[in-house]
Amino acid sequence: MSRSIVVILNPTSSRGRSRSRKDELLRLIEKHKVADLSVEIIETSSPGEAVRTGNHATGSGAELARLAILGGASVVAAGGGDGTLCEVANGLIGSSVPLAVLPMGTGNDFARTIGLGTDPDLAVKTMIHGEPAKIDVGKEPKGVFLNIAGCGFDAEVAHRINHGIRYVRGTAAYLLGVVQTLAKMSPVSIRLTIDGETTDEKVMLCAVANARTYGGGMKIAPNADISDGVFDIVLVGDLGKLEFLRAFPSVFKGAHLAHPKVKVLRGSKVKIEAESPMPVLADGEELEGWPVEFEILPGALQVMMPTSL
Repeated sequence: MSRSIVVILNPTSSRGRSRSRKDELLRLIEKHKVADLSVEIIETSSPGEAVRTGNHATGSGAELARLAILGGASVVAAGGGDGTLCEVANGLIGSSVPLAVLPMGTGNDFARTIGLGTDPDLAVKTMIHGEPAKIDVGKEPKGVFLNIAGCGFDAEVAHRINHGIRYVRGTAAYLLGVVQTLAKMSPVSIRLTIDGETTDEKVMLCAVANARTYGGGMKIAPNADISDGVFDIVLVGDLGKLEFLRAFPSVFKGAHLAHPKVKVLRGSKVKIEAESPMPVLADGEELEGWPVEFEILPGALQVMMPTSL
């Protein structure tokens, strides 16, 4: 029986380098291609649209994924970063068509989670020869996310980079965002409702984690599992600025969980409230609306996983 794969490529991922890697992608597809397999590559024209607004506009990854399903695709692949994966996943929820991951973004955290890392050869091999497996996804008000959502320090940094830092890019922009945010931010009081139970917390950040990492490998929730049916909710508590700076590097190894002001809660439904609206992220994209609610959707998405082949 013939198979068809549709690759949805975000040409702006990794600061525009995804487009230049298209030739490498074609070469690897030819290397691993088998008989009776067709592969089509199409590009998004409005990357990020579905994640930010819930509007699956013409040319978005979500809309293109739905068209691929209607066209009989056996697998739909997302070529880009975590935002691209999230957007394409929004178009696949509710179908039996699996998502393949082609890590061509900056962070590529979900690719790390499923064992692909940033290896393009392994990613293409998995797209063609891998095995589909069901994973959980997180539901937010206007769609779904694969990795981590939340609010607080990290969301404030992203908000500053997106809206206030115009002339600096890349790592320099992130470091500048960290410095500016830390200079002005202090712990905030939030109200968490987890599976119907409410608690008041004072936090520097609150991460609602389906997967383990974000930000290109920061292990904010090292014990999270994409198939256990619950979120790990990581709270970094009432730390002073200097204390926060000292503790922050430990997140790259997941060692921050040992800090006495860090706690992890678990649950399938999470509502976050505060007196004033706060920036909220899901898989690196800012969300609109406040307060915010998240829900785990167990086994809602099939993903092509690496095999021993």
